[in-house]
Amino acid sequence: MTTSKHLLFELGSEELPPKTLLKLSNAFLDGIVQGLHAAELTFTGSKAYATPRRLAVFIESLSTAQPDKTVEKRGPAIQAAFAPDGTPSKAALGFAVSCGTTFDQLERLKTGKGEWLCFTQAVKGQATEDLIPDIIRQSIANLPIAKRMRWGSFTTEFVRPVHWAVLLYGDSVIKTEILGLETGAKTQGHRFHAPQKIPLTKPEDYADVLYKQGRVIADFEQRKALIREAAQSAASAVNGIAYIEDDLLEEIAALNEWPVPITGSFDPRFLALPPEVLITTMQTNQKYFPVKNADGNLLANFITFSNIESSNPKSIQQGNERVVTPRLADAEFFWKQDRKKSLEDRVDSLTNVIFQENLGTVYDKTIRVRNLAKFIAGHLNANVELAERAALLAKTDLMTEMVGEFGNLQGVMGRYYALADNEPEEVALAIEEQYFPKQSGSPTPVSVTGQILAIAEKIDTLVGIFEVGLIPTGDKDPYALRRAALGILRTIIENKLNINIVELAEFAGVQIKTTFDHTSDQPATSDRVIEFIFERLKSYCLDHGYTADEFDAVMAVTPSEPLDFMQRLQAVKTFRQLPEATSLSAANKRIRNILKKSEFQPAAEIGTLQEQQEKQLLQAALQSAGDIQPLLAQRDYQATLNRLAGLRNDVDTFFDNVMVMCDDPELRANRLALLNMLSEQFLTCADISKLQS
Repeated sequence: MTTSKHLLFELGSEELPPKTLLKLSNAFLDGIVQGLHAAELTFTGSKAYATPRRLAVFIESLSTAQPDKTVEKRGPAIQAAFAPDGTPSKAALGFAVSCGTTFDQLERLKTGKGEWLCFTQAVKGQATEDLIPDIIRQSIANLPIAKRMRWGSFTTEFVRPVHWAVLLYGDSVIKTEILGLETGAKTQGHRFHAPQKIPLTKPEDYADVLYKQGRVIADFEQRKALIREAAQSAASAVNGIAYIEDDLLEEIAALNEWPVPITGSFDPRFLALPPEVLITTMQTNQKYFPVKNADGNLLANFITFSNIESSNPKSIQQGNERVVTPRLADAEFFWKQDRKKSLEDRVDSLTNVIFQENLGTVYDKTIRVRNLAKFIAGHLNANVELAERAALLAKTDLMTEMVGEFGNLQGVMGRYYALADNEPEEVALAIEEQYFPKQSGSPTPVSVTGQILAIAEKIDTLVGIFEVGLIPTGDKDPYALRRAALGILRTIIENKLNINIVELAEFAGVQIKTTFDHTSDQPATSDRVIEFIFERLKSYCLDHGYTADEFDAVMAVTPSEPLDFMQRLQAVKTFRQLPEATSLSAANKRIRNILKKSEFQPAAEIGTLQEQQEKQLLQAALQSAGDIQPLLAQRDYQATLNRLAGLRNDVDTFFDNVMVMCDDPELRANRLALLNMLSEQFLTCADISKLQS
């Protein structure tokens, strides 16, 4: 008897949204897999298929039924199961009814905690084909569809109208209704190349049948690989290299079931435009892959993909060339028009753009950022004049025609226009770098002025939005404050900048508070911002291989500079590998507990000690205190902890031989003062008592 069969479900529809196709496909597969697990159905593998006109799921070797099992229900305790006369109580009789049986069929369950009535029943597993339809319906219902639509006279809803549904289990169809469609075993091929219905006999033949008979490549990743290879081959034919970004590659794969490359060209005069303008026009508006030469310079060519194998590809090429030419001409016009006015001349126009209703205009933000940039540059001994100039011009490209058309080019066009205005190169570069890092893992600013401007811009946004109470909650973060906080941290840490983030947040807060009449408490705002930033720092550290207890050990001494924090953290990570680490961590926990319980008040000096071991520890502690001072001045926390590790033997000997909480109050105070000295020495780096053994 067959105990497993392959399963295939395919839902055919009108063209699905290309930017969410892969997300829908993955969610659909996940939903079905979760449903199978919940139903205790076993299988050996699963795969999703997705094209513009279909979502499909293949389940390999799916068991034909749930396993049989024994269900045990526990009822009332024996003492509550009988009335005083020995007859069954109402509780016992009610339990029997709930189990669908009679009282005399109930059993007794005895455990170490008592005895209860119970009912044991053998339950036969349901057939898989009876369970599958509801599992599929539930997965469809849970798909992440922002806006569902209805069509015709149907009451069902989906992201697009649906036209067919295949539900094949082994060589048999599971007959049911999905989204108003009767399931069958016939799929449909390419809309134009193979519009006829195509019968399927085996789930495992699905992709092969669609490819050979339907002119459809069902596997999304296979289509992506084919498109990438075909684009590079087409580009090579014009002595170029296709410039392929993953997002566009995924979108093109979601637009085509049978992708065919088409190479086109445009007037070389447009190559005089900034390359980012051409790339954005081709990628965003036309879904073309730009083509570069071996030196990375753009060629006057592009690669597009048609979803049809045309008998006249030349006409498709010419059509695409006709479409892209006016787009590039518009960009050329914007470029020429924008350069008639300098960025400096656009500063005043920022007064007409609201940044946030409670935080003023973009011009107001510009002035705040300029002051912050000056503040940061002064602390870094950087060029204050360049920092202020970059901050003043930072947002002016928002007022240009080009950025008005292509919002993703803000900053980039600012750099080009600044260079055209003969601004210093560092200022021009900083205007672009203010938005760095643009996403997780992308580069931080290279120029010092860019680093200053990026930090200033982000801290003003963070503190300002917190000040007006729009703090991120859950997944909602409309001002991208989490990304801003991480961007500040990465820029500081990865470029080794000594910046006090607490002072910076307070400076930003004072600016906002004195400029606008807000009811919130500014110091409290700064505190919340710092807490928010250090929450992001913890995530950053965990992602980089540090542990939570290492982070907590450093956080306990509240360093105010992220770079300093990371230097301490690395020292702690290295320290815990030393053989002395476990003993010293335990000793520090003991010291902290003793000081806490004794409510010790630090004494001016350590008085007379009696035992040799405590005198020896005092001398060792005095010596280490002198040794670590120059190391701390250099922020050499690694060497500091290594030196303190040398105290291990003296600390262990002290605790083995000396009673700290002795009866003599003066002696006890002196011993507590000695422990406090040791604790403070370790706390110059981190609280190693936080380290877990």
